[in-house]
Amino acid sequence: MYAFVHSDSSEQISGSSRSVRHQKYHTVARLSSWYRVVSVTEKSEYRDDYPDKTLYIPGPTEVREDVIEAMCEPMFGHRMDRMTDLYTTIVEDTKEFLGTDNDVIVLTGSGTEFMESSILNLVDENVLVTTCGSFSERQANVAERLGKTVDTLEYDWGQAVKPEDVRAYLEESDTDYDVVTCVKNESSTGVRNPVEEIGDVVAEYPDTYFVVDAVSSLGGDYIDIDEHGIDVIFTSVQKAFAMPPGLGVCVVSDEAYERELEKDSASWYGGFQRTLDYYDRKGQTHSTPAIPIMLAYRKQMKHMLSEGHDARDQRHREMAEYTREWAREHFAMFPEEGYESQTVSCIENTQGIDVAATIDAVSEEYDMVFSNGYGSALGEKTFRIGHMGEHDLESIKELTDAIEDVADL
Repeated sequence: MYAFVHSDSSEQISGSSRSVRHQKYHTVARLSSWYRVVSVTEKSEYRDDYPDKTLYIPGPTEVREDVIEAMCEPMFGHRMDRMTDLYTTIVEDTKEFLGTDNDVIVLTGSGTEFMESSILNLVDENVLVTTCGSFSERQANVAERLGKTVDTLEYDWGQAVKPEDVRAYLEESDTDYDVVTCVKNESSTGVRNPVEEIGDVVAEYPDTYFVVDAVSSLGGDYIDIDEHGIDVIFTSVQKAFAMPPGLGVCVVSDEAYERELEKDSASWYGGFQRTLDYYDRKGQTHSTPAIPIMLAYRKQMKHMLSEGHDARDQRHREMAEYTREWAREHFAMFPEEGYESQTVSCIENTQGIDVAATIDAVSEEYDMVFSNGYGSALGEKTFRIGHMGEHDLESIKELTDAIEDVADL
């Protein structure tokens, strides 16, 4: 039997081998005074002589030299015809690459901007957040801070969100949810959630919108956005897009656009109506964008179109498969089997190596940087390898060879 449970209690979903916990968040008045802790941070002067490192972290990722050079064009105004040419090019090229007929928004900021604005734009009161790691938990925290009533379908870190659990939850709940959210690629744990199948479930509820955080996977893991009822999906360009940080990308369905028009309060900066109407009228952004990064975006998106989405997806799949095979030979994979990320491998430190020392040694001896586990809970228990963007199988093998050498595997 399925039952809604408050706070930290748990129950078993029929047909599931694990318990799913549910939490209900409510915004409360905070009456106590808040004081800022005295900062102990001191200025550390930036130098001009840092050695270059090859990045194998979950982001930012390696950027092509000609993409970096594209940012060095002379500055021009954000209301000039040249800006219209630039912005309409990157928007329409992005639609072509992703294979979507939905609208595309590119704004200065990060994917977190659209994590917040999607809640503001679509949620009147109730949102169901599926959580299985740090970034999905962030979505719940963001929604709570925005004054929404947040229910969570919560999984242990390393486990994946299951479509059948979402279906069971929605069928048994007496709450009418405005939005269901899911992270496509939980980079804190290396989990790849089946958002296409989850989208098919949410699509059975016509008054509920499906929002997907694809920050660390879009561009490196193909997803059919239009076919599976995904109303909003967003990313950051410094991940699998392999661009310099500074822009967020959001794909918005017609239904999500129309939903915002019914709301009295929505995001000003990331409002779907404001951004898309301005694009329709002017072919520009409503506020001054990071023009140099958009120039880099244009250059890199041309590379991505030249490679093609299918070929890019296949290259990422091959890197992921190799990394998983290597990890299982020497360590173990942290994510639930069958739900491993295509862009970030989270590897369980079964050898008990000193992760921090190994990272430092690989950086010092090979000028390569990979990542420790996420946060204090996983910092030494796991480590992560980002195989996304412009990396290929050969470059990933160079890193694993370096780790083997330094860790004496």
